[in-house]
Amino acid sequence: MIFLEVEMVSKTRLIRISERMREELSKIILMESNDPRLKGVSITGAEVDRELAFADIYVCALEGSIRSQEVLTGLEHAAGFLRSELAHKMDLRVFPRLRFHWDPTFEHADVIERLLVTIHEAEVPNLTGTKKKRAVKHEGTSS
Repeated sequence: MIFLEVEMVSKTRLIRISERMREELSKIILMESNDPRLKGVSITGAEVDRELAFADIYVCALEGSIRSQEVLTGLEHAAGFLRSELAHKMDLRVFPRLRFHWDPTFEHADVIERLLVTIHEAEVPNLTGTKKKRAVKHEGTSS
């Protein structure tokens, strides 16, 4: 029977590895990538599994999900280069394979922000009118 040695790491170390990977990958994409599909891409997160077999990389772009397919295709195309560059910059015995995912968090936050503004704008005229009515009532009752 053959046993493979699998490196298991602590949660604290996983968090450090994930954060460093996010930082280094951001720098590589910004400074070293020539692929126009990767312009304006932000790495929003990285999560490495305990066996260091895979790293899930979360990305977004300023233009939003309209570019998601283009960005993910570009990242998949560059995955070997990105993994190699990361491996040179990080001191890991085993380097995980990169899996890229679109992160819709900022788009969702923008939608929620717009909804809150709309709700606030709808409530402001009502509150202003209510305050005026109360002020008139108080003036009339105190005379």
